[in-house]
Amino acid sequence: MEKETCCSYKKKSRSEEEKKNLLSRLNRIEGQVGGIKRMIEDDRYCDDVLIQLSAVDKAIKSFAGLLLDLHMHSCVIEGVQKGDLEVIDEMVDLFKRFQ
Repeated sequence: MEKETCCSYKKKSRSEEEKKNLLSRLNRIEGQVGGIKRMIEDDRYCDDVLIQLSAVDKAIKSFAGLLLDLHMHSCVIEGVQKGDLEVIDEMVDLFKRFQ
């Protein structure tokens, strides 16, 4: 049987504080991307757009790092404690994607 992608069969309960923090970061990224769109519409200089793209890239990497940290300290630990060693394979696959 083929393994499902992106763990679509799993769910993760998050605290309201975690959701608020994650969604706040995503809203900020969304605002940055909207700003880049407006820069293109306004024919802004390439360097200015590229600088903003760099900021978005860093914000996304920071978001991914936070989510990875939360995942390792909750989902992975819980999985290992329950004897579900498949979570280790999932982590290896995740690290490969971030290379």
